[in-house]
Amino acid sequence: MQKLIDILNKTTEFFKKNGVPNPKLDAQYILAHGLNMKRMELYLNFDRPLSEEELILLRPMVARRAEREPLQHIIGNTSFRGHEIQCDKRALIPRPETEMLVDMLKERISLDESLHLHIADIGTGSGAIAIALAKEISNVKVFASDISTDALELAKINAENNACLETLSFYEGSLLNALPQDAFPLHALVANLPYIPEKDKSSLQPEVCFDPELALFAGDDGLLLIRELLVQLKGKIVANAPILLEIASGQEIILEEEAKNYSHLEWVCSHKDYFGNVRFVEYRAK
Repeated sequence: MQKLIDILNKTTEFFKKNGVPNPKLDAQYILAHGLNMKRMELYLNFDRPLSEEELILLRPMVARRAEREPLQHIIGNTSFRGHEIQCDKRALIPRPETEMLVDMLKERISLDESLHLHIADIGTGSGAIAIALAKEISNVKVFASDISTDALELAKINAENNACLETLSFYEGSLLNALPQDAFPLHALVANLPYIPEKDKSSLQPEVCFDPELALFAGDDGLLLIRELLVQLKGKIVANAPILLEIASGQEIILEEEAKNYSHLEWVCSHKDYFGNVRFVEYRAK
């Protein structure tokens, strides 16, 4: 029988040969998941022999990752601000840097529990942002929309698993047009909409191609849906309300230049993510 450490080393080398980013870490996560262990428990069981039944269970998961299927799809979930989010091909995998949207919004709104805030999460996908807002802000009603039926099915499962359906509602449709009239006026808005230019399809990492195209691409420069959303905000959001959007680095230059086109909004600034890349832009309602 082969020991756990031997399988871990072989898996790591296999991933390296197939260009998997973070091959050692991904090997650890897959073995821990397949063996029903915590990742740190692997270190306490390096000399443990693995049975043929365990190897049969692990092999297809290792093969899927070597083919660059995202780790989160194989394991079935990811953590977003400590909230477990189920992941599959129906929606974009929540990225760690997107967690910053929640922090930024919380810093900009009143946490006075006597207020009743209406916050929109547009293009909710897996529901990760909306769930974090519903769980972490006590005086809020979150209205989340997405144009994808499949994504909303997944988001509702995640909301139910995180016990926040009392303060979180989902609506199918295009941007703000999906929300009911009683959602308005909004007190804040966040959105992680598709922002990849169509021309960049061929240059994406293989893992990204497992995400639905509907969640990735938005016109020639990636800003098609963001522009539509900014237009729709007129008359739908209270004065001084924060608007926080995730973008690709470089798009902030275009959006700042175009800010003069929206008389109902004030450009505030762009923000960098954990890695020092411009990742978010901020507007404020007039």
